[in-house]
Amino acid sequence: MSTNFRRFLSAALCACALLCAHAHAHAQVAPARVISADYRRVEGARDRFPHLVVGAGRAAEGLRADWQRDLALVRRECGFEYVRFHGLLQDELGVYSEDRQGRPVYNFQYIDAVYDAVLDAGVRPFVEFGFMPQRMASGEKTIFWWKGNITPPRDYAKWEALVRALVEHWTERYGREEVRRWYFEVWNEPNLKDLFWSGDRDEYFKLYDVTARAVKSVSADYRVGGPATAGRGWVPEMIKHATEARVPLDFITTHDYGVSGRGLDAEGNQQLFLDPARDAIVSGVRGVRAQIEASALPNLPLHYTEWSTSYSPRDPVHDAYISAAYIVSRLKGAEGHADSMSYWTFTDIFEENGPVPSPFHGGFGLINFQGLRKPSFYAYQFLNRLGGEELASGDADSWVTRGGGGVQALFWNYTPPKTEESDQGYFKRDLPSKDLGGVRVSLSGLPPGSYTLSVYRVGYGVNDVYTDYLKMGSPPALTREQLRALAGRNDGTPVMIARVEVKASAPFVHDLPMRENDVYLLTLLPASANRDMKRGR
Repeated sequence: MSTNFRRFLSAALCACALLCAHAHAHAQVAPARVISADYRRVEGARDRFPHLVVGAGRAAEGLRADWQRDLALVRRECGFEYVRFHGLLQDELGVYSEDRQGRPVYNFQYIDAVYDAVLDAGVRPFVEFGFMPQRMASGEKTIFWWKGNITPPRDYAKWEALVRALVEHWTERYGREEVRRWYFEVWNEPNLKDLFWSGDRDEYFKLYDVTARAVKSVSADYRVGGPATAGRGWVPEMIKHATEARVPLDFITTHDYGVSGRGLDAEGNQQLFLDPARDAIVSGVRGVRAQIEASALPNLPLHYTEWSTSYSPRDPVHDAYISAAYIVSRLKGAEGHADSMSYWTFTDIFEENGPVPSPFHGGFGLINFQGLRKPSFYAYQFLNRLGGEELASGDADSWVTRGGGGVQALFWNYTPPKTEESDQGYFKRDLPSKDLGGVRVSLSGLPPGSYTLSVYRVGYGVNDVYTDYLKMGSPPALTREQLRALAGRNDGTPVMIARVEVKASAPFVHDLPMRENDVYLLTLLPASANRDMKRGR
């Protein structure tokens, strides 16, 4: 073990000890915030919309063992049910070619390998049809390092036949009952002209019509939707077109990111700034829902098939601890307005800009390239550990649920940074958080008995792998020893486990310290349930 690495471990242990002492001291002061709930006051089933869909880069990355490893992890720990990615019809998968007479030749073997792996992980496809196979493309315009062709088909009949053949193939391979549970989305961000789509809006509507017709020709039960736009675009126009043209439209999809670009830095890179508005993302979700409700199809489901703090795969806000608080706060505000919010993405195995340059480079993923769990990962893991019934609570920045015979409380503080500096500068440094005082959790109406109290936390210095990496000196590559140390310090272990007795005559009360952008999960489960879990019952 190197001298520098010993120093890092020593400093980390000292910081942990100070944090524990600090937490104990603050637990003794009067709380500035009280989260109270009654076990007997159930508001209804908890909305699991955050867990329906998660994003990934492109289909070909799904052939990698480490991509499949990460997908299995987020399925198991975060509960995601569907995955969406670009590049399904990309030439690197060999999907489409033509013989010497110009007749189509299909090859679905690589798609089968990807979708078999997805389904084996317990996840379903949220299919995105795109981009254009080169032999079918009307032009040469491409996007990304892997050159996704963004032009319309030169022959719409051949595109329609390809989509129909592919959907028929899936039906034969996986069965109609399975495929009817999938979602089919047409293209990606066609309103970003010459970035993701070289045609205009009318050309996209033509592509949508042909694709929807092909899907529905296999089964009228299959779900197809769009317009998959950036920045909440074209929603009223899409519904108006579908209604007037009598084209099937089973759901609306769009995207949004909580960042703005303001000019270029000295190297010519766009400067990015996290939107400090308290209703960032949330106001957009509610606005789109209002557009749908005011339309001729007011009950259409709304799926955000991409969302995150930032639209750049090189923005360090994705790695920073603030992302955990940002995620849960935005999802709380979107509850009841969106049918899903697909976080972009679950892994840093993502190559739009080429192979990843370093262990922490601002990638989109919940998990970094080496499999390390970022703070954002724990936001979704905590959400997934909530119970199935939501309890009434007056605290806007929390969920309190019951399940497994006990109670779960997820609560947080979200404080946007007060800075005029771009993300690329601000989030590349150590950023200690400020104390906000104590939080009291008061839970009444629990059946009396012996319970196990577990407290999980993510925030500055706690399950905060990026800050640990910065304190290592941001090495361009991690040794195996460094990787094990970072994984061990950020493995999601509870910061507290205790046996408590709950009496019928008094509520259970527990105080915790809160800092800016801390996220807590407190679970209180019957001791017998914990014993049964350990015995494998």
